[in-house]
Amino acid sequence: RSTLSRCCNAPSFLFTTQKNTPLGTKLKYEVDTSGIFHINQEIFKMFPKDMPYHRSQFKRCAVVGNGGILKNSRCGREIDSADFVFRCNLPPISEKYFMDVGVKTDVVTVNPSIITERFHKLEKWRKPFYDVLQVYENASVLLPAFYNTRNTDVSIRVKYVLDDFESQQAVYYFHPQYLINVSRYWLGQGVRAKRVSTGLILVTAALELCEEVHLFGFWAFPMNPSGIFITHHYYDNVKPRPGFHAMPSEIFNFLHMHSKGILRVHTGTC
Repeated sequence: RSTLSRCCNAPSFLFTTQKNTPLGTKLKYEVDTSGIFHINQEIFKMFPKDMPYHRSQFKRCAVVGNGGILKNSRCGREIDSADFVFRCNLPPISEKYFMDVGVKTDVVTVNPSIITERFHKLEKWRKPFYDVLQVYENASVLLPAFYNTRNTDVSIRVKYVLDDFESQQAVYYFHPQYLINVSRYWLGQGVRAKRVSTGLILVTAALELCEEVHLFGFWAFPMNPSGIFITHHYYDNVKPRPGFHAMPSEIFNFLHMHSKGILRVHTGTC
């Protein structure tokens, strides 16, 4: 954990804030490194003054991945008993699933590709997207606006949509330098991928923000530890595009940390 505070420092740099990204900053993108985003008054006003969380603020955190290993796990109650719950990429938490995955959500990430594919980049109807976010009640919405130039407009539109509907939900953006540092850290631990997964980023942040970190729904193999075939996600069996993430090596790192008592990986029923 001290290594993480040196390399990554989530309590100061997880999100872009007015403190770490002052007005007039020329913000470098994570991937399009030639691209620069000038922080103007309008964007600056969208940032929180400072990070809303501090080091080891939460006793027990649950980071919920979307793996099929959650199906029939009945882990919902245990997930919901955590002090703080992270979820990835707008996962379904409807009645059909809540016994397995729970409903409590403090931070939910949104991959801009979902907004592009499912919600027409928010250029037309905005209410369907707003309605989906209402499922997570007061959860903060977290987006990689500065991952590449393509992501920026659509990520910022999320803030406008929530403001238009007078939502109480906060909108935060990953700091691109934090994402670069996390990728670099895990590359050193053998995670070789075009991009580390959102789940790995959230787990990395949770290790700094929480005393205890519990992982649910993280698995990268067609069978569970008992040798029973499982679906890719708990809600569908759509396979990821090959070669983008290195899920097995991420999971091996989690299991290694589990064996050292750094975090707890839940793979069975609760």
